[in-house]
Amino acid sequence: MTEPKHPHTLAERWKAEGKAEGKAEGKAEGKAETLRKLLTLKFGELPEAASRRIASAGEAELDRWVERVLTADTLDSVMTASG
Repeated sequence: MTEPKHPHTLAERWKAEGKAEGKAEGKAEGKAETLRKLLTLKFGELPEAASRRIASAGEAELDRWVERVLTADTLDSVMTASG
């Protein structure tokens, strides 16, 4: 018989939550780094304001921006709120 995969103690629950948060943060940081690389390759050195926006963006916003890099003509068109 296998044991359930749910943490039983408070410490186990905190450990599991911390691990999940760490994975999510690492995933967002990886997307941000990829976006910075793509934008720099396409548009040259990034302005500080763009770097700050990338650093503070959530994962969904980073995903949208990564997708827009492929078709955007300007840095501003990647990071606009529309579309």
